[in-house]
Amino acid sequence: MKGEILIVDDEPEIRQAIAGILEDEDFTVRHAGDGPGGLAEIEARPPSLVLLDIWLEGSSMDGLEVLDHIQTTRPEVPVIVISGHGTIETAVTAIKKGAYDFLEKPFNADRLLVLIDRARESARLKRENAELKLKVGEDLELIGKSPAIQQVRTAIQRVAATGSRVLITGPPGVGKEIVARLIHLNSKRSELPFVVINAATMAPERMEVELFGCEAGFLGSDRPRQIGTFERAHGGTLLLDEVADMPLETQGKILRALQEQSFVRLGGERSIEVDVRVIAASNRDLQEEIQAGRFREDLYYRLNVVPIAVPPLSERRADVPMLIEHFMHRAAESAGLPERRLSPDAQALFQSAAWPGNVRQLKNVLESLLIMAPGDAKADIGVDALPPEIVDETTANLSPNSNGELMVLPIREAREHFERAYLQAQLERFGGNISRTANFVGMERSALHRKLKSLSIHADD
Repeated sequence: MKGEILIVDDEPEIRQAIAGILEDEDFTVRHAGDGPGGLAEIEARPPSLVLLDIWLEGSSMDGLEVLDHIQTTRPEVPVIVISGHGTIETAVTAIKKGAYDFLEKPFNADRLLVLIDRARESARLKRENAELKLKVGEDLELIGKSPAIQQVRTAIQRVAATGSRVLITGPPGVGKEIVARLIHLNSKRSELPFVVINAATMAPERMEVELFGCEAGFLGSDRPRQIGTFERAHGGTLLLDEVADMPLETQGKILRALQEQSFVRLGGERSIEVDVRVIAASNRDLQEEIQAGRFREDLYYRLNVVPIAVPPLSERRADVPMLIEHFMHRAAESAGLPERRLSPDAQALFQSAAWPGNVRQLKNVLESLLIMAPGDAKADIGVDALPPEIVDETTANLSPNSNGELMVLPIREAREHFERAYLQAQLERFGGNISRTANFVGMERSALHRKLKSLSIHADD
């Protein structure tokens, strides 16, 4: 389905003729014969485009009044005005009021379809631009060439073109929402909405209203109807972020909506059908949540059709230099400052750090360093400028004082302890590459192999 189009015209024959053209192009079509009826359809569920007759004979509102109302309440919905009695003045007035274009009856079917495509593309670009403004600095790409991140890219490419539900897992900060957005952007639904609801940031009592919406008066006598995320995502993709945080009762209603592809707004009676691709994301182990009675097993199997596990940064250290370069460039561009470089020893610490906050933490640290690191803009950022937590956690295993047991060991065993920690850190830094590790630590490749074997460290070249 390419999207929903609402035809508002007082002539049934015209509505049917246009509907036939649009349905042949795989659009879903809705009808209204007058202004109030058209506005009621838009309020019930905003379409992706409105074809609006100007005159609307017998209606209490003409087309220009309807257009004014749409521009006030749903400016994101594109409108193409049509008329059999058009004049240049009417066309200019309609476009000034916000219509995308004016089409005079009788019109050519190809001309109509071209205008519809252009209007929907314009609306899509406006929507994406608005989203990007809300998410300044957010990256819609996966940076890195490590095998771990290449596997994620491959999974995105394979699943995007299908309609399958996807469950994305991984610790906080690894980029689960970026994976979901890439699936949407590479899918057949890419021109339709991508809507996110984050259960971790929402009060449980608000969850169902946000998901399914509510009728006028449900939240108070003076409160209007509210459209939920399932409806707003109609035709597109809905991301249920941190799905494990949803209450069990809400999980049951989501399961029912997935099974029936419909739901009822809170306080309402009418069943509303939706076509939504659902992607779920969680930083928790949902199998453990099921065992603890906090997550429904039947919902888990509905969501987990295609699993994608996004690796933590500690499992893709070879990508750290690329991430440093990328985020430093983005931060400098955003702040209007010249880019800074990390000194070789600072970059080595970055590659060896634990990064419990993953890519998000690394990005934030780099933005802070760009602004706060001392020295000239052309000077490298050294280890002394790095946050204490990065330096301390990276060097903890190498410090003689970090482990009380080390201080009571004979020197030979203490040396082995240090060498094991040091070489493990360097191997992780170079992604397990023996040749690069040997070159950095100043050993022959064969000698490093023997040393690793003597320390019981296993590494693949």
